[in-house]
Amino acid sequence: QVQLVESGGGLVQPGGSLRLSCAVSGFTRDYYAIGWFRQAPGKEREGVSCIKSNDDRTYYTDSVKGRFTISRDNAKTTVYLQMNSLKPEDTAVYYCAAGTPLFGLCLSGMRYWGKGTLVTVSP
Repeated sequence: QVQLVESGGGLVQPGGSLRLSCAVSGFTRDYYAIGWFRQAPGKEREGVSCIKSNDDRTYYTDSVKGRFTISRDNAKTTVYLQMNSLKPEDTAVYYCAAGTPLFGLCLSGMRYWGKGTLVTVSP
């Protein structure tokens, strides 16, 4: 059974940092991607960042480039999202997801989802 469990959310002031973790278990495919998504109140869910298993290529949405970094441990069981220079507009529930990329698009094909962790950026 595939499970993804997020942790690391919380309240942080603008300009601060947080590191989210996504513990992945039960996922046995050789080619896959792990992505971070977020959903702010009243807004649609958006893809934030993604990493592929075969070449560790990463993807970032424009609004977080240069501020967020996705990585994973050597055992490939945990994926991290380091978030720096946080802004109030980064406030959202952050979800990690896993799946097989469609047409090579990292954030596509997500099939398994965690329950999310709340990030609040506020003075």
